[in-house]
Amino acid sequence: MTPIIFIIAGVVVAVALPIVMTGLVVIRENEVGIVVRKFGKGLPAGQLVAIKSEAGYQADTLPPGWHFGYWLWQYKIRKEQVIRIPQGQIGLVIAADGEAIPPNRILGRGVECDNFQDARKFLLNGGEKGRQLDILTAGVYRINTALFTIITAQNATQHGMSPEQLMVYSVSPDRVGIVTTLDGTPIENAEIAGPVIPGHDNFQNAQNFLANGGRRGLQEQVLLSGSWNLNPWFVYVHQVLMTEIPIGHVGIVISYVGKQHQDVSGESFKHGNLVEQGHKGVWVLPLYPGKHPINPQIMKVELVPTTNIVLNWATRTEAHAYDANLSPITVRSKDGFAFNLDVSQIIHIGAPEAPKVISRVGSVQNLVDHVLQPIVGNYFRNAAQEYTVLDFLTNRSERQHEAATHIQTAINSYDVQAIDTLIGDIKPPEQLMVTQTDRKIAEEQQKTYEIQRMAQEQRQKLVRETALADIQEKIVEAEKGVEIAELQAKSEVEHAKGEASAIQATGEAHAKAYQAGVTALGIEGYTALQLMQIIGDRAVRIVPDVSVSGNGAGLTDGLLSMLLRSQVHEQNGKSK
Repeated sequence: MTPIIFIIAGVVVAVALPIVMTGLVVIRENEVGIVVRKFGKGLPAGQLVAIKSEAGYQADTLPPGWHFGYWLWQYKIRKEQVIRIPQGQIGLVIAADGEAIPPNRILGRGVECDNFQDARKFLLNGGEKGRQLDILTAGVYRINTALFTIITAQNATQHGMSPEQLMVYSVSPDRVGIVTTLDGTPIENAEIAGPVIPGHDNFQNAQNFLANGGRRGLQEQVLLSGSWNLNPWFVYVHQVLMTEIPIGHVGIVISYVGKQHQDVSGESFKHGNLVEQGHKGVWVLPLYPGKHPINPQIMKVELVPTTNIVLNWATRTEAHAYDANLSPITVRSKDGFAFNLDVSQIIHIGAPEAPKVISRVGSVQNLVDHVLQPIVGNYFRNAAQEYTVLDFLTNRSERQHEAATHIQTAINSYDVQAIDTLIGDIKPPEQLMVTQTDRKIAEEQQKTYEIQRMAQEQRQKLVRETALADIQEKIVEAEKGVEIAELQAKSEVEHAKGEASAIQATGEAHAKAYQAGVTALGIEGYTALQLMQIIGDRAVRIVPDVSVSGNGAGLTDGLLSMLLRSQVHEQNGKSK
């Protein structure tokens, strides 16, 4: 065993002897060497890190590699791991040595020191003791932990912080970050927020912010959507939704911060002030529909509808609710009756005129409550005294036209356009309405009776017309019969005339024939001829059928013969 021990001892001595004799220190790639000098001049009071080779912690560190001259009896080398800040995180720094932070500040000012990796530069350049403005972003750092304490998400709870505070700050796309700085000079009197400071890269370069006069407290500038390396000891951010201007509206910006206002409204507008963007006051240019990164703690955006607005002096309310405080207008008529009117007023505010309206009255609700309500209400109260209740009931269209003309002129002076005035329900006194109703019922009844009478007359006329229509057929038949009779009579007359003419002609022919017969046969001869012809034509019996002598027997025979003859004729008639 003894030889082995001697061999090992020899190796150790062979290795350690050069180290002891040369003071060799080896620092690996992922390490940093913190040097402590055991002997030397003492540090000044209040100083913890030596920059002039005093005894104690040294400002300079040992980087990776071989370092000679650091003898064990003179130096103590403490090897520390490098500081790693992952992506999406930041590192906060606390300096244990340096100058005192001024009383009006709470964080040590930033100095050139290679991201706290050069402690000597930090101390020589006036670095201040305590929490630092500057932060470490994602990366690997060789930090002298004797001078600097680095707070990361991994050790945040050990320093009274939450890991979330050591994360890169992100602002959502539809939101805006409202910034409050925790260091800087106080905000000036009469101001509510610090002015916009150039050159600090959205509060990521805190030292530039302070060097350029940045103020402590609420800031005018906001953070837009994105990721920002922010020191939580320096800024506090809370997010609010972006200001959305819906379709059919414009947004009038009332700014409480900015440059002193300079009126740009012109000489013709004497009821308020309008300013350019970036000044205090009402901005002359409105915000149009869309989303806008407005800081609601220093600016107010008054929405103004650019579509027609309907306001009801009635029991109903529109969706916009501007008329929620309006009610039916109570008026007194010329004849002393008090009654209620439902009125609707339609107005329009143009986008160019909207800033003037807001500058004059402050809001659309104020316009309704303090301008439109007295204008419309007082007009109808005054106008009603010139008319009776029945005038409003019977001539409402005329009253409505008069109201629209008057109100349009009155409202136009407020840069508001009056589209139309409409009179809705009119609620006259109940007693008057009962009287009017009774009268109307009587009139309607009279009209009903008149209509019934006319209907009865029409009905009678219809009956007469129907009867006449029925008789008309008979009259027509009679007229036709008369015409037929007349025609028949005329026919008979003509027939008689024809017969007379024929008889006359026949007579004349007979006369001529007679004259010729007389001439030929003589009167007696021609007369005898005519008698024989007549007897022959008419079958005149010259000899009787029964001849009765003068005695009694002959008379009886004659009667029997006649009876027999009569029976024979009857049988012949039946057989026929």
